[in-house]
Amino acid sequence: MNIAEIEINLSSLGEQRPFDPARLPLRLLEIYGAPRATVARLQAGSLNKGELSNDLLWKGKLFFRVSPRDKVAETLDEMAEAAAAKAHRPRILIATDGAKVSIRDMKADEYRHDDLAKLGDHFDILLPLGGVERYEAAPENPADIKAASRLARFYDAIVAANREWLKQDRTHAMNLFMTRVLFCLFAEDTGILEEGLFSRTIAELMSRDGSNAKSILTALFDAMDRPNDDRDDVPAYARRYPYVNGGLFRDRTEVPEFDGAALRLLVELSLLNYAAITPDIFGSMIQAAVDPALRARMGVHYTSVSNIMNILRPMFLDSLERDLIRGWNSKPALEALLKRLYRLRVFDPACGSGNFLIVSYREMRRLEIRVFQRLKELSSQLSLPMSEIRLSSFFGIEYTDFAAETAKLSLWIAQHQLNKEFEGVFGSGKPALPLTDGGTIRCGNATRVPWLSVCPAEKGSETYVVGNPPYLGRGQQTAEQKADMAHVFDGVTTKYGNMDYVCAFMIKASEYAAATGGRFAFVTTNSICQGEHASLLWPLIYKRGQEILFAHQAFKWRNGASNVAGVTCIIVGVGAASSEEKLLYSPEGTLKAVKNINPYLVDAPTVIVRPRRAAGSDLPRMNFGSMSNDGGHLLFSPQEMNAVLAEHPDSRPLFKRIYGAQEFIKGIERWCLWLDDKNVSQAEAIPALKTRLERCRTYREDSKRPETKSWASSPHLFIENRHEPGEILFIPQVSSERRAYLPVGYLPQDSLVIAPHFAIFDAPHHVMAILSSRLHALWSLAVGGGLELRIRYSNTLIYHTLPLPDLSEKQKAILSDCAWKIMDERENHPGARIDDLYDPGKMPPGLLKAHQELDEALETIYRGRPFKSDEERLSHLFKLYAARNTTEMATGRAA
Repeated sequence: MNIAEIEINLSSLGEQRPFDPARLPLRLLEIYGAPRATVARLQAGSLNKGELSNDLLWKGKLFFRVSPRDKVAETLDEMAEAAAAKAHRPRILIATDGAKVSIRDMKADEYRHDDLAKLGDHFDILLPLGGVERYEAAPENPADIKAASRLARFYDAIVAANREWLKQDRTHAMNLFMTRVLFCLFAEDTGILEEGLFSRTIAELMSRDGSNAKSILTALFDAMDRPNDDRDDVPAYARRYPYVNGGLFRDRTEVPEFDGAALRLLVELSLLNYAAITPDIFGSMIQAAVDPALRARMGVHYTSVSNIMNILRPMFLDSLERDLIRGWNSKPALEALLKRLYRLRVFDPACGSGNFLIVSYREMRRLEIRVFQRLKELSSQLSLPMSEIRLSSFFGIEYTDFAAETAKLSLWIAQHQLNKEFEGVFGSGKPALPLTDGGTIRCGNATRVPWLSVCPAEKGSETYVVGNPPYLGRGQQTAEQKADMAHVFDGVTTKYGNMDYVCAFMIKASEYAAATGGRFAFVTTNSICQGEHASLLWPLIYKRGQEILFAHQAFKWRNGASNVAGVTCIIVGVGAASSEEKLLYSPEGTLKAVKNINPYLVDAPTVIVRPRRAAGSDLPRMNFGSMSNDGGHLLFSPQEMNAVLAEHPDSRPLFKRIYGAQEFIKGIERWCLWLDDKNVSQAEAIPALKTRLERCRTYREDSKRPETKSWASSPHLFIENRHEPGEILFIPQVSSERRAYLPVGYLPQDSLVIAPHFAIFDAPHHVMAILSSRLHALWSLAVGGGLELRIRYSNTLIYHTLPLPDLSEKQKAILSDCAWKIMDERENHPGARIDDLYDPGKMPPGLLKAHQELDEALETIYRGRPFKSDEERLSHLFKLYAARNTTEMATGRAA
């Protein structure tokens, strides 16, 4: 469902005058994709369950009523209590008097009141009419981000006061020091230590220049590893600190020196309320503080709570919640839910500081509390409950020992916080100290460690693999990581060289899930569901009898960190194939239940689109652009070319204007020296051009590529010349995903298309129409290998695979007329650049209309009528592709 289309259509509907009460609800249902036959039956009255003559009541969906003037809100209230509403339980109620409108979502119990003309502003509350549920991301805690920032500043000050530590590689000692400080800050705010004890120690005992801070902190840390019967030599001020155990203070590592700046920042840290800070941020705070390079990329390593919940909810939390709702009035059902909770295990094979495990533990404990509360309501004889959710049910693998230890500490902190919540509800809880070990965390390389050795298969348990594994493209992988890839894919496939590093985790997770009957879900780069990746990775997963159970389509990485990673992500949840409905989340925040999610994260048949050497339909050949491989020496700016022409006017035929994406879309002018063996002597007679040719020769001679070096003797020629005479249809390789249409078009005569962009020579105008359509843009987005969210065009993967009906000459003529209208509309704006004409917010109405007429014409050719939404368009294309390419289904066989 295209949200932008819905908004536009709703706005138009709300502004329509005169107000047509009979037409408005029917048009509303059309906008949200109601079947035409259903709309017709409602209009005829055969489905209408309304009580009044102007009512429209579609069972389970919509109740619409025209209200008296200025009585809209009152009418809405009356509708909720109407006998017909109670009998047929409509989800959405709408009342309007033609000027105002009131809307109520009965399930969410949410209201909207506004001018009818602003109906488009309220598209979201009406989404259930199209079978789409809204969901809300879990918010970030501002206290977490403030603490992370201050901790990083404190770390910088400590490093500045201990420069020699950097030379001596005291990383472990520094990391452990930061962990201990953070524990003390947290402990004094949460009842583990005496309230305010650590802050008072800092303020009252430490000198302002920080000179005695090292000795005081050393005494405190030593005391917390000393049992009460072994404290005779502990200073009096340190004896107030209890024995902690758990390994946190076991190592006798040196405490760094302080100066005045470091002490002031520690005082600032102590002023924060750490009881308000969630434990899932702790490890990330420390890692970000102690590693500046990691801090700059914090968004990659700190997985926000909202993104974690986007995995955990559809993975198992929503299912647990449904069990609670269904069993609310049944003691046996609630007891069965508790047993299920205690059998549930969570495993993160790239756990970092343990965020996924911590949030999973917290949500499960809070659900357990709610179950206990309800059991107490149902049975007054219930004895004092005790939690049976153990940290031993949470497993992780982490590459660095510091992060692994931090994950254990963070899990313990989470346990303490939930014990306090439990105590607040039931009046009793477990003692805070001494610490117990937290979680089963293995330090190691997850691509090498056997996962079953960390979290063994267990009969009767539910095991969920979750996480945010590292994603690194082929060019970013180290030699060690390339070896990891070879290890994981050994015996699986030889075609892994171009895969992202995260694919190793996908394969390991698939193998593990198959062995344990579990499911897995990762936040990952969107590249694994695009282009070549989709054809290489997903057949390996499908052949194990697994499928995508839920997915979040591509979104920009977002969390509350100050440095957000510039990564485009998806979320995919995978498990054994089943008939249960699949859940598809859109970037706009909508949720839709679908029958199938294919490898491109589309509600469509499961197919693998593989590159083709030629178009499967009646389309002309698309060429790759020409490639100079000249070090830039054959390329000229207009100023550089004009300087040559000023002295040698007869040299104009030696130049040709070149076009790539920047030149075509942004109107940038560039030229190249375009020579052959016949006119090279004319160029060599011009000193400026001769210099260019010599530089090109040197560049090619110095190349490490034998093919480039072999062309050094012909510095005047493009190494790859794919130019042909005639009219040129240009297709850029990279284009913004924000545009509704791909910016393609014809070039001026005698132009040159450069690689990696594409050209069709003497292309019929109906071909430009096809490439200018919304269908083509959507296909490009879905199956092409993208750059983040941008489209990266491929002739073999997009153009050659586009499902296209056989076109009659009459249909080609209709499409050609549409292409001419688009070109005419562009020419109506002389001087305007393509990126301005196709900017979604600035597209001229005439040009937009020309494209919409093209879409209507082409879509009518496809199926006899236009599509209602982008989802419908893309689904139809995949169904058509599947029907024509049955050997390219997900079994992995190539066509």
